[in-house]
Amino acid sequence: MGSIMKRRSIRQYTNQTVSDEQIKILLETAMCAPSAGNEQPWHFVVIKDRQLLDEVPKYHPHSGMIKQASAAILVCADPNLNKFDVDYWVQDCAAATENLLLAVTELGLGAVWLGVYPRPERLAGLRQLFHIPEEVVPFALVPIGYPAEHKDPENRYREERIHLNCW
Repeated sequence: MGSIMKRRSIRQYTNQTVSDEQIKILLETAMCAPSAGNEQPWHFVVIKDRQLLDEVPKYHPHSGMIKQASAAILVCADPNLNKFDVDYWVQDCAAATENLLLAVTELGLGAVWLGVYPRPERLAGLRQLFHIPEEVVPFALVPIGYPAEHKDPENRYREERIHLNCW
């Protein structure tokens, strides 16, 4: 349970660089996520260019920490891969994003989940900045770096939210 219980949103980073090898491990882990019908509808934009990272806050109002991050991964979905009559890609990409965050913790890195979908202004801005095709949906942006802050694990267990057999 280590990484699951230790995972916290980290918004301050040192200037140490996240390696290509670490990025590959994070992507492999993200792609291990379950997906409806094993569709694996995800695509990942790895962002390491400092100029691009610094442009993100123009399009995402809560992304200021990305200016300290040495990298970011934009989790995207291709809804055309959907073989069902509902949009399971949202759940699939959420699972991939969570896997990514857990792997970040396991590697001793820090990250935070920045929601993109379903905000139209964020979708449009990040599509433009990263030249994402119109049929692909930017889902979540994850700035990644070495933590410059420490957060203790937090107990989020809430007995009052559990209902046995019925509400």
